[in-house]
Amino acid sequence: MKMLRITLEGKTYDVGVEVLDDSVSALPQASHSPSAQLQPVPVTPPVTAVEGCRVVVSPMAGHVFKCLVKPGDVVARNQVLIVLDAMKMETPVVAPLAGTVRTVLVKVGDAVDDGHALLQIEGLPQ
Repeated sequence: MKMLRITLEGKTYDVGVEVLDDSVSALPQASHSPSAQLQPVPVTPPVTAVEGCRVVVSPMAGHVFKCLVKPGDVVARNQVLIVLDAMKMETPVVAPLAGTVRTVLVKVGDAVDDGHALLQIEGLPQ
């Protein structure tokens, strides 16, 4: 048994951990710097075609935290369109293709499930 001290949201906890395999100690250690912050990884959601448009769907369940586009906006591939809040983490949803936003199907505060349609994009000719 190995004792560890963990600080979470300003509270310190002493926990006992059973070490099952010493190979874990060979892994690189995370930075303990308080200034180190995790950056969200943009998520390219699945896309389906409907009425000549591509429908961008939610990659996970959560709430719409930010909607950064409106109908008529021209977007580039990998541009952040919507930010979801899931389990207190912000997850950016990016455009899977360049095009024009035809319809935004959600608004800030809406609850969405995995696969929920978020918006429609008309692809630009290539």
